[in-house]
Amino acid sequence: MSEASKPGNFITQIIDKDTEAGKHGGKVHTRFPPEPNGYLHIGHAKSICLNFGIAERYQGQCNLRFDDTNPEKESVEYIESIKRDVEWLGFEWADEPKYASDYFDQLFAFACDLIKSGKAYVCELNAEQMREYRGTLKEPGKDSPYRDRSPEDNLALFMEMRDGKYADGEKVLRAKIDMASPNINMRDPIIYRIRHVRHHQTGDKWCVYPMYDFTHCLSDALENITHSICTLEFQDHRPLYDWTLDTLETFHPQQIEFARLNLNYTVTSKRKLKQLVDENHVEAWDDPRMPTISGMRRRGFTPTSIRNFCERIGVTKSDSVVDFGMLEHAIREDLDANANRAMAVLNPIKVTLTNYPEDKEEIFSVSNHPKNDEAGKREVPFSRNLFIDAADFEEVPPRKWKRLSLGTAVRLRGGYVITCDEAIKDEEGNVVELLCSYDENTLGVNPEGYKPKGVIHWVSANHAVDATVRLYDRLFNEEAPDAKHEDKTFLDFINPESMTVTTNAKLEASLAKAEPGVGFQFEREGYFCRDLKETGMVFNRTVTLRDSWVKIEAKG
Repeated sequence: MSEASKPGNFITQIIDKDTEAGKHGGKVHTRFPPEPNGYLHIGHAKSICLNFGIAERYQGQCNLRFDDTNPEKESVEYIESIKRDVEWLGFEWADEPKYASDYFDQLFAFACDLIKSGKAYVCELNAEQMREYRGTLKEPGKDSPYRDRSPEDNLALFMEMRDGKYADGEKVLRAKIDMASPNINMRDPIIYRIRHVRHHQTGDKWCVYPMYDFTHCLSDALENITHSICTLEFQDHRPLYDWTLDTLETFHPQQIEFARLNLNYTVTSKRKLKQLVDENHVEAWDDPRMPTISGMRRRGFTPTSIRNFCERIGVTKSDSVVDFGMLEHAIREDLDANANRAMAVLNPIKVTLTNYPEDKEEIFSVSNHPKNDEAGKREVPFSRNLFIDAADFEEVPPRKWKRLSLGTAVRLRGGYVITCDEAIKDEEGNVVELLCSYDENTLGVNPEGYKPKGVIHWVSANHAVDATVRLYDRLFNEEAPDAKHEDKTFLDFINPESMTVTTNAKLEASLAKAEPGVGFQFEREGYFCRDLKETGMVFNRTVTLRDSWVKIEAKG
């Protein structure tokens, strides 16, 4: 479905009115402006889909711009990861990636213009004094004792700040607006601060850096952005956005706020995600349990599934929490339709077909997808020695058991019907091998005289591919892990079973050629893909076949 044919929302309604009125000559120019201080997460995916999707809907453009005003927390690693994520989701930005640091000279000139017009001043209050003078939500702030310096003195001090004369935090540049404003963001906000730190794009050229609120609106203006779309937490910042652009008499984009994506059983704070990485609670930013786009990609999520998910949750003005199950449904739906099937035994138990010739092997032709003939077929080898999953055998079967037990028959997927004749146990009483017989007349047909109760998957032991399989689950076992909990932090809700590793899995031979990141349905096990980073045969479970959490929560 093209973007133009998709249902609209309150943002597209605003843009429709603008284009009908001929505003901006009917052009639509958006931007996606991440701060390069961490990897993108599922919440950013919604913003990416919205900003790039709107540009596509109106045959406009969308810029990728890095709002890189805080070099202490930023890195080239984060920049490169963001580029990869946007491209992987299937979007293209206009021209080359842009950086707020590209505009540092112009931003500095804008700040000087504010000083010259008496709309900004250099302040020497320290951080504690600044908080005290700022006031509260119920009480107005107080004017800084430095607020009435002359424009000439302020300009001279600002130049000295730029030239490195002062230490970090010794002075700041503040906009002169209204210390009694009911909106705290308008109480003479800081627009420049001193930071003697090397910038990843500009090197050591600057030791003063503009604040985000000052930078963002002017970067929008310099790029002729028509609609500056951001999340609801910036709604209270819009008056400052407008004041800055109006005061400097620049091109004025329209800021529009929408509700951010809140997903249960998840944290999306970059600070908290970084904490998970730095404290080794996860492997890295792209750990398949992380809600980062790179982590989801490594786990086996597809761009289509994420885009479909973002479309379904919609764009609204009110905050809400989306159930994690909706995201899992999106990937199940996509993989069910598009992932080839394969057989994998995760907890193997040996099966010997005692009446099958020892030197005989066969090749079965098995459908890659039961609902899609165009997916073709694959060749699956068969031999006397097999592996089945230990969960598919019960010596004393429960009621309505439809798998293998002593004296009963089952069909091997795509193969023969077999009957279990004997279970061999070790010294501790564990079943280690099943002696079975096969019926050579049952390949592709139902046997006469008896009917197998079920179908199980299997792998030829002579051709099996040894693999490590990681069974991933939700990283947190609490619905709202980052909410306020008495005497607990979000780290206390890390799910101890978020990753289970089995190193003895046996896969069918065709999976030896599996491409990293390509999804498969391991029959009756779930959806899996070969890991993007590991060089060996390591497969990650993307998602189970069904939502196992429904049962877990019901028990709870």
